[in-house]
Amino acid sequence: MPAKSPVLVDLKFDPATVAKVLEAAFADRGSINLADPANKGADLSHVDYALLWKPDADLFERARNLKVIFSGGAGVDSMMSIAGLPDIPIVRFVDRSLTTRMSEWVVMQCLMHLRDVQGHMRNQRQHVWAPQHGPEAADVTVGVMGLGVLGCDAAAKLKVMGFNVIGWSRSRKQIDGMETFDAGELDAFLSRTDILVGLLPLTPETTGIYNASLFSKLRRQSALGKPVFVNAGRGKSQVQADIASAIRTGILGGASLDVFAVEPLSADDSLWGLENVIITPHDSAVSEEKALMRHVEEQIARFERGEPLQHLVDRSRGY
Repeated sequence: MPAKSPVLVDLKFDPATVAKVLEAAFADRGSINLADPANKGADLSHVDYALLWKPDADLFERARNLKVIFSGGAGVDSMMSIAGLPDIPIVRFVDRSLTTRMSEWVVMQCLMHLRDVQGHMRNQRQHVWAPQHGPEAADVTVGVMGLGVLGCDAAAKLKVMGFNVIGWSRSRKQIDGMETFDAGELDAFLSRTDILVGLLPLTPETTGIYNASLFSKLRRQSALGKPVFVNAGRGKSQVQADIASAIRTGILGGASLDVFAVEPLSADDSLWGLENVIITPHDSAVSEEKALMRHVEEQIARFERGEPLQHLVDRSRGY
């Protein structure tokens, strides 16, 4: 029986954590960790599988015989534009833990804006006792843009909390108990949305989609007073200057942002100092390394048994 191909690993995560996890991963075939200086310049022509996150530009020249690429995260936009990307299957990372963490973050942000947690915290710091009497969740419509695994799970959990939830995707999705809209109905979707949740993948069509024009179409007669923008999808899908301007001019009443076009967010960016803007450092749903390795092992086993790979990227759509 021929030797099994090792798994090439090129992850821009914490190197020590990745190295530790790899000690117990892929026991039957081994791995080549490109973060290890000993593997610098190594011959990769014999490698069939690669687990990648923001890989080096020359990687595909060195690993020219790959059969499958596994993304180190739910998104693949960092990979799709790399020159020389081979025409082979690309598998996204889909994991219960990652999905759950994302939904926790989305629900938390929606509840924080619903109950004006920022206002309560300001009052606490100033020693002010000022009870607030805002709306309940049922009075607020959350519009989720992006109805993949993450979007559908977040929508379901928002409904459990009592929010009215509607959804938008490029092509219409049929989801029990939720009204959905497609690309041609974006304006209608926005006009009914009080809290806009962004969970879209990054494609040429979604780059910069969250902009001044879009924000102006959100429902103005919101139970919250003004609409709110929540984004945990991709940083380049938002125009950050338009978010800041919309907050200052009252087009938006608040925002929660976990992703940015350039990360880390610059220390002098104006978003940091705006009231009712909550910033988190792209940690809404961090990939858990052990779960990621299990996912890759399971998909390789399927591939070598001749079974279809799961969670394949549709190159025509870019996700």
